[in-house]
Amino acid sequence: MQVDHVELFVRDRHEAARWYRDVLGLEILDGYQEWADDTRGPLMISSDGGATKLALFSGEPQGERPTAGFHLVAFRVDASGFMAFLDRLPALRLIDHRGREVTRGLAVDHDKAFSLYFSDPWGHRLELTTYEHEVVRASLGS
Repeated sequence: MQVDHVELFVRDRHEAARWYRDVLGLEILDGYQEWADDTRGPLMISSDGGATKLALFSGEPQGERPTAGFHLVAFRVDASGFMAFLDRLPALRLIDHRGREVTRGLAVDHDKAFSLYFSDPWGHRLELTTYEHEVVRASLGS
């Protein structure tokens, strides 16, 4: 068993898809276009060809369908992907849930993993994490 998809509610599905492509490399899945053609249906995006997906629905992020217990969506990358993302931070100008600009100094060492927390423009909390802990620790000089 594996996670298939996570639903996120955004004001503009295509604008959100562009943001997720530019920031995290997720692409629109063509095989689900008929769902996206219905304004009530999801626009499906993925970084792994559809094995796991984000389903972008039109609506207010915490509007008519609040998500009880939902805190964040975490994306896993290898150490080089994590370091490359840290290098891109100044250009991305990401903000975390506390309103702070996200910098490499906010990377959290969890002893077995490193994580970086940020929010999308619609207020969804996101995490980028790697379990290649020792490689990242050496790269960061921690």
